[in-house]
Amino acid sequence: MTDSFIEMLTVGGHTNSLGEVSRVIDSVLRDKSRLEELYSCLSADDAWVRMRAADALEKICREHPDWLLSYVDRLMADFSSSPQPSIQWHLAQIYAEVALTPAQKQRAMQWMQDLLETTDVDWIASANAMKTLVQFTQEGSFPVAELRQLLVIQQKHHAKSVVRHATKFLEQLD
Repeated sequence: MTDSFIEMLTVGGHTNSLGEVSRVIDSVLRDKSRLEELYSCLSADDAWVRMRAADALEKICREHPDWLLSYVDRLMADFSSSPQPSIQWHLAQIYAEVALTPAQKQRAMQWMQDLLETTDVDWIASANAMKTLVQFTQEGSFPVAELRQLLVIQQKHHAKSVVRHATKFLEQLD
């Protein structure tokens, strides 16, 4: 019998560890039809399960970004308002990896802009949103001036790593 992903993502080491994520990823890579089961784990009651599911989904996206194309609108609708940092940072990574339609890219950029207009955002979510917006700016999709404003805001972030990333990205723009 095949273990359910919810069971696999519930077990494994410390709660903040990735646990059985690699097994879940291997299962989906062997059988793409299980991607929907993994997606459903993003709505689990347990925040650690959601974090592990988001991590698995993003790692699968690295190998097969086309597999997530049909999920982009659902991800945006279901999770753009999620306050969970691990959902936020993995969404930012996924948006950088998939071929978004112009409308999807606009929604993703607005979402990341909203995240970066405050320094209250989690440091990893901030770093990944900045990185993706830099990519979109380099592609000509996001205005340099708006990115510059967001990076200046992030230079006041409480996390030194975010300040370093923002400063580095600003230097790349000059």
